[in-house]
Order: sequence, then C-alpha cells, then structure tokens
Amino acid sequence: MSALERASAARQGLSSQLAARARAGRLGMLPMLGALVVIWVVLGAVDPAFLSAENLVNLTLQSVPVGVIALGVVLVLLVGQIDLSVGSVSGLAAAVVAVGTVDLGWPVALAILVALAVGVAVGFGYGMLSARLGVPSFVFTLGGLLFLAGVQTRVLGPAGSINLPFESWLVRTVQQGFLPSAVAWALVTGVVLVTGALRFADRSRRVRADLPAPSVGRVLASTGLLALVLAGTVAYLGTGRGVGWSVVLFVALVVAVDVLLRRTRWGRSVRAVGSDRRAARLGGIAVTRTVVSCFVACSTLAALGGVLAAGRLAAANQGTGGADTYLTAIAAAVIGGTSMFGGRGSAWSALVGVLVLQSIANGLTLLDLDLATQSMVTGTVLVVAIVIDTILRRRRET
Repeated sequence: MSALERASAARQGLSSQLAARARAGRLGMLPMLGALVVIWVVLGAVDPAFLSAENLVNLTLQSVPVGVIALGVVLVLLVGQIDLSVGSVSGLAAAVVAVGTVDLGWPVALAILVALAVGVAVGFGYGMLSARLGVPSFVFTLGGLLFLAGVQTRVLGPAGSINLPFESWLVRTVQQGFLPSAVAWALVTGVVLVTGALRFADRSRRVRADLPAPSVGRVLASTGLLALVLAGTVAYLGTGRGVGWSVVLFVALVVAVDVLLRRTRWGRSVRAVGSDRRAARLGGIAVTRTVVSCFVACSTLAALGGVLAAGRLAAANQGTGGADTYLTAIAAAVIGGTSMFGGRGSAWSALVGVLVLQSIANGLTLLDLDLATQSMVTGTVLVVAIVIDTILRRRRET
C-alpha cells in the first residue's frame, strides 16, 4: 500500500471513529472547541482588534477568576450536585483579603490563607448537609448565596468598598505579572516533553497488559499538536505583554484536577457517584466522603477565584462576586461539556467554557453592543449547550 493510500485509510478511519462517537453522544468537548474557533473567526472578521495580541492577553486575564470558580463547579456537577453560592463565596473571600491586609494590617499571605479557610469551612458545611441529611443542594446553596452576601457586606463595613495598595505583591502578580520569555519557552518545552513521556509510558503499559493502545504515530501526532498550540500561543501573546502568571496558575489547576479525575481512585469515585449514587455505595465507594470533598474543593476554588478577582481589580466591594459571577461560572462549566446530570465532564470544561463566554463578552464589548445584548447572547449559548447535553444523555441511554 502506498503512502497516499495509507493516509487516505487513516483519514477514513478517523472519520468513522468521529461518526461513531457522534451517534453515541460521546464527542466530549469537540463541539465547543469547534464553536470557540467559529466565534474567534467571526469576531476577528467583524473587528480585527479582537484577534490582536493585546486583546487576547486581556481576554486570558479576564478569564482567570471566573475560570477558577468554574473549575470548582465542574466538580460538584460531576457528583450530581450544584452550588449556587460560589459567587458569594468568592465575594466574601475578596472582602476578607481586602479587610485583612488594609484595615487589620495582616500579611497578604495570611489574609489569603484565611480567605481560603473560609471556603473550606463553607464547602464542608455544604457537603455534610448534602451527604448526611440529604438536603437538596439547590436549596441550601441558594440560602448560602443570600447569607454569605450579607456576611460580605458586614465584613466590608459602612464604606462598602476597599482598595488594595498597588504595591501589594498580590496586585502586582495578578495585574502586572507576566512570564519572562525564557521562562515561558522553558515551560512549554517541559510540558511537551513530560506529556510525551507520559503518553508513551501509558501506551507501553497498555501494550504489556494486552489492552487497546494508540499507535506510535498517533502519540507523536497528539504531542506535536500540543507543542504547536503551546508554542503558537506563547509566541503570539509574546508580541503583546505575554502570558500572565495568573493564567499559568489557572491552567496548572486545570491540569492538576484533570489528573486527579482521570488517574486516581478519588476521580473514579467522583464519576461513579455522579453516574449512580446507589450503585457506587453498593460498590464500596465512600459516597459521603466523596461528596464532601467535591463541595470543599468547589468552595475553596471559589474563594481562590475571589482572591484573584480582588488582585486583578485591586479592590473588593459589595459587587464583587455578584449574581453574574455564579451564573457565568455555572454556564462556563456546562457550556464546556460538563453534564448537569452528573458523572460526565472534564476539568478542561472550565477552560473551554470560560473562553467561550469571555470571548463573546469581549467581542461584543469591542463591537460596542450593550449589556442587554451580551446577556441575551450568553443565555442563548447556555440554553443550546443544555439542550445538546440532554440530547447526548438520551443517546447514551438508548
């Protein structure tokens, strides 16, 4: 068989695999990745400023706080729960950091730790209410949204707004912290090498266990594609201000959660509980511990998102973590491919989903469209994503 024939056969095989996955409703994030590309192409054609390096740098920085919160939402959705109070948790955490550093004179690191501890405490309480008492998460997190918003107002005091000093390392890092070019390229090289080594090691284990394994060419192609995407991103953003440290933190958190979900017993427990809680319990999985851990992780990440938001804006006020925050975070998780029915989703859903939403908001702002139009477009995208999720779920069940 000639090289041309082999390439044609490979393309046909890939097309058949994609068609089979589409019929089974297992395309994952591919539809949203395609939608993201279309959004960028359309917005770039309408207003070339959208695809400028400087605007994309702004887009990545804007995505980080909500993206971190959405990452926590992914975890609670995976166990079949929901947290409506993530915006209030993030706002309270921002208020704690601002009051602690400005009014009480705490070191920034101590204020951040206290803010994260608040998130841990809230998540633990939620987890116990859900797992031990069986209270619907929609009910107690809605109550938590209102309660924590009130606590946030009390913490901020009569002024209702506190500005963080620009010389604070939190503000400098989140607002103005960018990777030096050499560090960025070293990081890209390291990520590609480690990813390639892990993929080849995984392939070797599957071959030794006589399990289906990807070909060497497929592993090389996927690793090469990763290298191309990372190198292109770093090179293009480098023509502007570069890659922010907060962006690196967000991506690192996504990678860490992805590894935990795919390669640990805890991750398998999370998916099992979300797919069928009763079957998971009968299978010996610690359902209570798994649910509590997901609520704790969600609230802690929400608190971290609030800390990053305070650092980016150099301020905390009563509007920090407002209603649009939790709506955007939940929408990002769902739009990115996480099922609202539990058991299906990925840490990368948070990254893809928040990029879709922030791209729409950023592009519509550049086009000078009002907030009402932005809300209508975002709502439409969310409804479409939920409809697709429902259709795919029914296909998998048939």
